[in-house]
Amino acid sequence: MSRIGRTPITLPEGVEVKVSATNEVHVKGPKGELSRSIGRDFKIDIEDGKLSVDRPSNLKRFKALHGLYRSLINNMIIGVSEGFKKELELVGVGYKATNRGQLLDLSLGFSHNFVVELPEEVSVKTESKKGSNPLITLESINNEVLGQVAAKIRSLRKPEPYQGKGVRYRNEIVRRKAGKTASK
Repeated sequence: MSRIGRTPITLPEGVEVKVSATNEVHVKGPKGELSRSIGRDFKIDIEDGKLSVDRPSNLKRFKALHGLYRSLINNMIIGVSEGFKKELELVGVGYKATNRGQLLDLSLGFSHNFVVELPEEVSVKTESKKGSNPLITLESINNEVLGQVAAKIRSLRKPEPYQGKGVRYRNEIVRRKAGKTASK
């Protein structure tokens, strides 16, 4: 059996979970509300402040989805109670980031700036301090959307291995390569 799928989820205070007849899971908490559809064959039990996901049989397709559904529900619960946060760092001379509401304006060393429109559920904050790299902080209750937005911003200028320039996650380690060496 899946170790992740078998592990029960402890519901924090203030989080309310409802499961409809069609296995639509609704999670409501202090930060917001999320819902997701789960496979009809799976059974979701809520007892004594713990939620568990059970699969109908040991068929390969059910085994494959068991841990996934449990992780998705767990991420929804964490999202509505604590929220998720990702930080991106701009490494390079002249790289800048500013935001106006949900529009993120990035200057990444190209001849033009990139303007990225962010979804409503993602909040953005930019920070530029003298002597340190510009920082973009993204926050959301939906981990899936947050990851997609962060990956899209990072893909505009991925960190390159020779000089280390580009957009990277905070505390990401970029493997550096040695350049050409002059031999004589």
